[in-house]
Amino acid sequence: MLTAADDFAIHQTPEPIAYSGTDRNFYDRYWFNGYEPDGSLFFLAGMGIYPHLNIIDCGISIQVDGVQHCLRGSRVLTDRMDTSVGPIRIEVVEPLQKLRIVVDEHDGIAADITITGRAFPIEEPRFMRRVGTKGFLDYTRLTQNGHWTGWISIDGKRIDLSPRCTGTRDRSWGTRPIGMSDPQPNPLAGEQGYFWQWTPLNFKDKSFFFHIAAEPSGHVWNKRSVLCPDGTGPESFLETENAEMETVLEPGTLWPKSGVLTVDYGTGPYRLEFEPFHRMQMKGIGYFHSEWFHGNYHGALRVEREDFAVADLDPKKLENLHVQRLSRVRMTAPDGTVEETIGTFEQAILGAYAPLGVESAMDITRWDKD
Repeated sequence: MLTAADDFAIHQTPEPIAYSGTDRNFYDRYWFNGYEPDGSLFFLAGMGIYPHLNIIDCGISIQVDGVQHCLRGSRVLTDRMDTSVGPIRIEVVEPLQKLRIVVDEHDGIAADITITGRAFPIEEPRFMRRVGTKGFLDYTRLTQNGHWTGWISIDGKRIDLSPRCTGTRDRSWGTRPIGMSDPQPNPLAGEQGYFWQWTPLNFKDKSFFFHIAAEPSGHVWNKRSVLCPDGTGPESFLETENAEMETVLEPGTLWPKSGVLTVDYGTGPYRLEFEPFHRMQMKGIGYFHSEWFHGNYHGALRVEREDFAVADLDPKKLENLHVQRLSRVRMTAPDGTVEETIGTFEQAILGAYAPLGVESAMDITRWDKD
């Protein structure tokens, strides 16, 4: 099966680009967030390509005044070079530096926004995880902070992004849960859980990243922090696994209420204090959404709008566990210098997590069931 991608010198196997190994859960994904410093505007966008399922889906979710306005789309995949789904498309203007998202007006939502990177993207450690003996995750991700320009429109009200609108993008590819889960029981799964935190932060002249992925016991299987001065590349980055986050949960939820992160790149500790004041639900662009979970089949083409008030959601429901919290962040450097910014604190606790006293019998290999 030849497609337009085959005319580019990007092949990794003897097969056409349309084929990506043999794992039905292979995916290739774009992800973005952006926010005004006062939280008056917070948006998410994403697009996933699933070659073995022959599906491409996407979404944009815009929160204003406590309501997330979401436009999601899905269609049958015919060519991986065609990064459009109905009214939504992503353009790679300058690889590894500038990307554009365009939403032609549909059901009252429209946008034309562009993110420009502040430094070269970071490549995170490869994510590889099994549940028992069953392969569950195996992917690579690049991440980059940037400045946004452009505009968004909701029901005829245009919002121009300010010069202070910043955010983050990532690209990931490999295998992870998509579409319908495997109905076959896994008798050797053992205790299951997936703990995830991620804090991409935009400071005045630098980007700061931290992530952790851990088992139910608290055993960490992937963790790193990176500090990236603006306009630089990997040769100037500071990187370490010597990073620890102390987290307090909001009562009655699995969402972070506060956090203190300590990171040492070898010259003494950086201390970052997180004070969340805003909540964005990742289900807005499909994460664990009961209907729009990534890779689900919706026919030849389907585009649909959904609005919901964040304050009205059940915090215990699976599709509401994965959140990003816009936070006031105070960073104290080893020399005592203090910087403050607004940034995101993402968290998902699926299943049990002993360090925070979370008990659960969730089967995380059944990702399409609440």
